[in-house]
Amino acid sequence: MGAEVRDVQDASTATSDMPLVEELEDYRTQVEAIRKEARELLEGLNDRQFNWRQAEGRWSIGECLAHLNLTGQVYLRTVDKGIKQARSEQLFSRGPYRHGLLGRWFLRATEPPVRRVKVKAPKVIAPLPEHLLAVVAPAFMSLQDAVLQRIREANGLDLGRARIKSPFLGLLRLSLGQSILAILAHERRHLWQARQVRNDPSFPKA
Repeated sequence: MGAEVRDVQDASTATSDMPLVEELEDYRTQVEAIRKEARELLEGLNDRQFNWRQAEGRWSIGECLAHLNLTGQVYLRTVDKGIKQARSEQLFSRGPYRHGLLGRWFLRATEPPVRRVKVKAPKVIAPLPEHLLAVVAPAFMSLQDAVLQRIREANGLDLGRARIKSPFLGLLRLSLGQSILAILAHERRHLWQARQVRNDPSFPKA
């Protein structure tokens, strides 16, 4: 019992300057991998290519990233609620953490390759049809910085016990850790979608 109390006390003093707990370090690695994938995807593109669609009703690379920027901001507000809840309820732990089964299923279903029937994005996160690469790409990289900031802020909190309602599926409650992972899984999903656009044989030449 004494060791458990000490662990909670140690976790409660964790700050953004301390080494990340193992699970959050894995999240950080995922963010950097996503950043690298996005850079490779966008390398050498111009605005015409950025806005090219495979067919009517299909998203361009620009729409995929703009959608991620919009959705990421919504999810960040959910993560902020989880961090605030964990601190107010003094839910401190260095792990390992227990996450809900339904949340784990949701994350697996979100990951690429896309297997589910296409679902129309809610209007609040539906992208406009035309975008400037010079605007959308930096915003996406800034979003990754914002995710990393939340990862640091969550350091030492119990990523499993703090639970927050999904911003898009009202009946689904995600743990704090799963709320962060939902951003990353969703980004991988649409970066994969955008990669299919660039790999299309009809994709315009520079």
